[in-house]
Amino acid sequence: MSNSVNISVETTCENQIREIGYDGTELYQPPPTLSESLAKCAARIDFSKTSLDDLKREEKSAAAAAGDEDNKDATQFQESLWPWDAVRNKLKDALTEICVLSDVISIAKDKRYLVLDPLLEEGDDTKPIVQVYSRKKAISQAAQVLLGGAERLRNAHSEQRSRNVSDFHIELLRLRQNWRLKKVSNAIIGDLSYRTAGSKFGMSGTFEVTKAEEALDDDTVSTSSSSSTASGNNGMQLKASSALRVIVPAELQGVAYIKVITQKDQEDLCTAQVNLMGHGPNITAQVGVWQKTLEFAQNVLFCKELFAQLAREAIQLQAPIPHVVIGNQIRATLLPNIQLIISLCHSTTFDSSLPAPINDHDHVLEHSLHQLLREVHYKNSHHPFPHPASAPLGPTKKRMLAGPMAADRETLLDMTKTQTILEQIIAQAQHIFMRKRTQYVLDTLARDVKDPQIVSHWNAMNSPTMSCVKINIVTHGYDAIGRTSLVIHVKERSLKCICRDGRVMRLSYEPQELRDLILCQINSHQISCLISLARCMAWTVLSNSNHLGIGKVEPLGNASSCLLASPNSDRMIAVQIRCDPQIDVKVYIARSPRQDFFPSPLVPEKLWENLGGNFKEVRFDKIEGKSFLNKMEFLMASLTSNSA
Repeated sequence: MSNSVNISVETTCENQIREIGYDGTELYQPPPTLSESLAKCAARIDFSKTSLDDLKREEKSAAAAAGDEDNKDATQFQESLWPWDAVRNKLKDALTEICVLSDVISIAKDKRYLVLDPLLEEGDDTKPIVQVYSRKKAISQAAQVLLGGAERLRNAHSEQRSRNVSDFHIELLRLRQNWRLKKVSNAIIGDLSYRTAGSKFGMSGTFEVTKAEEALDDDTVSTSSSSSTASGNNGMQLKASSALRVIVPAELQGVAYIKVITQKDQEDLCTAQVNLMGHGPNITAQVGVWQKTLEFAQNVLFCKELFAQLAREAIQLQAPIPHVVIGNQIRATLLPNIQLIISLCHSTTFDSSLPAPINDHDHVLEHSLHQLLREVHYKNSHHPFPHPASAPLGPTKKRMLAGPMAADRETLLDMTKTQTILEQIIAQAQHIFMRKRTQYVLDTLARDVKDPQIVSHWNAMNSPTMSCVKINIVTHGYDAIGRTSLVIHVKERSLKCICRDGRVMRLSYEPQELRDLILCQINSHQISCLISLARCMAWTVLSNSNHLGIGKVEPLGNASSCLLASPNSDRMIAVQIRCDPQIDVKVYIARSPRQDFFPSPLVPEKLWENLGGNFKEVRFDKIEGKSFLNKMEFLMASLTSNSA
């Protein structure tokens, strides 16, 4: 064949065409998956045909429809026509069994038609007397075990009473009630530190608790010879021996205290000792001898932590006069020539040469040191929570309210300022010194100045850095005429004086300034009371001045004067009071008409004789009277004439 013909061969379309595009592209439907084929075959099963007659009838109809397959087996035809026939038969058998089981359960439950009884196994016949003997023997053995244990406990208890030795577990229970304990491996470890209270001190405060088994015999032997010594210890009977042994680190053994001294030119002005001993109830007699050991160790730890905190702050603070930290001593300057000395005293030996009790002990300063360290622990463990919860951690309640309360810049800066423990202790020590100095000046003036009387009333409710004293200047017997009052606020380095007329004066720490102020107030008090007394006696006040500008210059304050005239104007009294440096009173009198007046060509009229003569000084100290006002009252009474 010379001419070839192209023949196109195409496969049969096994899948149906789902879509034909505009470009002639045919999209076929994908073949069904196995699960889809399974669902399709299962949908063809007719479960209503459950009898064999129906199946045979279907087989016959299928055989009649296909004439060429009459000779095939019914089983082959059944398999080709019903692929799920085996599944259907198994489901049918299961349904039958379930129905039978349901019928049996209903019959057994109702117990009307059938009763189920268990089968009894044939056992050996035992006699009752044998069981009684076996039980009696078992009970007797258990009773012997219990009686033996009770006898051992009774012997141990009687031996403990005879030896006067406490039980280890009872001692451990008492120790756990007062101190923190935990078990590490086979050892019992305790903690003396203040970490749970917020302390961040690095020194370890752990101690070990062991059972004093070896030392019990030695202690019992020594107690018979030293019973009198133990009974006289601190006036109470201590336990001679203990079942516990407490092992404290070497750095926490001994006695420690912190000594605070305010010193001026090698003279102690104020002293305070700080430790934990003597605070709280004494429970050594109730718990054991180890209680005293742990208390001493915790006191050493407390003193070392407090001193370390003060030393760290002394180095960090930028003071005008730098603080000095040498060994176990801190020196800080309060005022000129006045120093604050804080010393850590630690002795590792228990001897009777303890420091003597301090007569001038300042309990406020001691309490402040305890309280300030507790406050540092509290701030370390209690942080302000943010409000709202999404806010950053840290702002205090005052800073959170600064926005709604429209706080200014100065208020915000005050919120950020905080004082360390050393700064607060220095401020309190300065205030203590200022208060003592103010008390000394007032007491000295009240002792030296007899007229008028100076009465000081100290406020009982004061803060550690400010005290208040009210001073009343009165004259005995003339309280109703007038009194001078002023209030003094004693601060750290200054004094604030508030007078009765509202004037406010601020003084420094120098005592001479306060002394000068009190003397000037006494001067003003005498003049004001004299004016009130003159008015009561019908004398006329011609003039008065608290700042007299004539005479020699006063070394202290200003001179005060007053000019009085009698009711008939025939007598005049001039009073001058100076502070030089004590109260100096001078009194002058003049008569009218003048006795030495003679008419002249220049002054011919006689009326000029009523101008009064020259003032003559009165020997004021020779006048009868207990006080200045009393003498002036006698003087004015004697100069008052009866003629109108």
